[in-house]
Amino acid sequence: MKYLKYFALLLLFGNTLTGCFDDNDDVQQVSSTLEINDYIWKGMNVFYLYKADVPDLADNRFSSNQAFTQFLQGFSSPQVIFDALQTKQIDPTSGLPVDAFSFLVDDYVALEQAFDGITRNNGMEFGLVVYENDPNNVFGYVRYILPGTDAETKGLKRGDIFNTVNDTQITRSNFRELLAPDTYSIGLAMLDGDNITPLGTSISLTKVQYTENPVFIAKTMNVGGSPVGYLMYNAFTADFDTQLNAAFGQFSADGVTDLVLDLRYNGGGSVVSAIDLSSMITGQFNDEVFTTEEWNADLQEQFGSINLFKNEIRTGEAINSLNLSRVYIITTRSSASASELVINGLDPYINVIQVGATSRGKFQASITLYDSDDFGRQGADPGHTYAMQPLVLRSINSVGFTDYFDGFAPEIEVTENYSNPGGNSNLGVLGNENEPLLKAALDNILGTRSAKSYHNIQLENIGNSNMYDLNYERMYRDIDLSKTE
Repeated sequence: MKYLKYFALLLLFGNTLTGCFDDNDDVQQVSSTLEINDYIWKGMNVFYLYKADVPDLADNRFSSNQAFTQFLQGFSSPQVIFDALQTKQIDPTSGLPVDAFSFLVDDYVALEQAFDGITRNNGMEFGLVVYENDPNNVFGYVRYILPGTDAETKGLKRGDIFNTVNDTQITRSNFRELLAPDTYSIGLAMLDGDNITPLGTSISLTKVQYTENPVFIAKTMNVGGSPVGYLMYNAFTADFDTQLNAAFGQFSADGVTDLVLDLRYNGGGSVVSAIDLSSMITGQFNDEVFTTEEWNADLQEQFGSINLFKNEIRTGEAINSLNLSRVYIITTRSSASASELVINGLDPYINVIQVGATSRGKFQASITLYDSDDFGRQGADPGHTYAMQPLVLRSINSVGFTDYFDGFAPEIEVTENYSNPGGNSNLGVLGNENEPLLKAALDNILGTRSAKSYHNIQLENIGNSNMYDLNYERMYRDIDLSKTE
């Protein structure tokens, strides 16, 4: 492969590192920290999007084997060297880190499962919000319940509020620790205005391995005499592209004239699935430019590509296209990466009307790098299960727009109302035409929008149930490195 030319200087270094270890085919060798650090540096040196901003990743950084080895030995763990090799640049316009999304895992099997929609889950998909009158305390609200899970069995529902876990108040400093275990108990509460009152009810929940179908709701509604499609899509999960295409097949059969695409809780996923979804919404732009990809200077010629609107999903099945000239997309701060790729890629072609709140701001994608000769899965070092997911490209739409660190602001602003006075939630029922965010989109379709009727009180969201997923708010590119010429 072409990028192996960058190993010319380091090939001897690698031999130096591995020559110190016993070669015994009958004994499973556990990779040393030095060996794993070696793999991390080499992978980042070849693929990292912001390589030019990190002096320690320069091809001529080391003058000798000894200097390279001493550098690697200066890092106590793979995580420490991985963090050190990321750019520390700050975007001058937004004030945000240029790279907030590269990550390293010590169990790539779990990462692969996350990409397939497999997680440990109790079925309670929740958001975490800071108290309006106390910046340290936090409450959770139930976004939706996954079918066939413990949360469904226990009777939890969208709009339920909880403010304690295992009888401990949720705070900014403890929420990750409290909600991480496989089993915990939540204390239900009532939110009325800025007052939170415990209800004295505790519910125990247990996580098990669960595969989530991201096509959560797909239905056609009669809106003013016209068929309008509504799709709540919660992750760009490659394994469910067929189900996504089937939903559009039904929309097509129903003759929908408008589509409301609900990405409010969709943190992203596969770039290919995002291209396919955009092609399903349209269809009239087949083989035209959806986005282009910018890699680092060393790899742009080899990997930089143009993504086109398509007429087939990855299985070869024909895409069910709606040929729409406008689409309504519901977003919140939890809408990230591939969700934003759909907005940015479609915007030059059709009228994209965004409803809800400003999205996350994520335009870069990553790939999985394993510890093998070509960084592909096949031949990965059996001595460890580390894998990297560094940012390797940024996406640019057909008119050159990218670097949307601040996210995309909605044309129609409406926020979710978490309060549940008297136990009656104001969040509404997902997919119901009176659910506030969906209603705002339908009002616009009908021409009856009244901004005064929408809830626009902003409270600070600091996390959600997907924050424990290894691919949380990440966008990844599907590339088989072992087949790259």
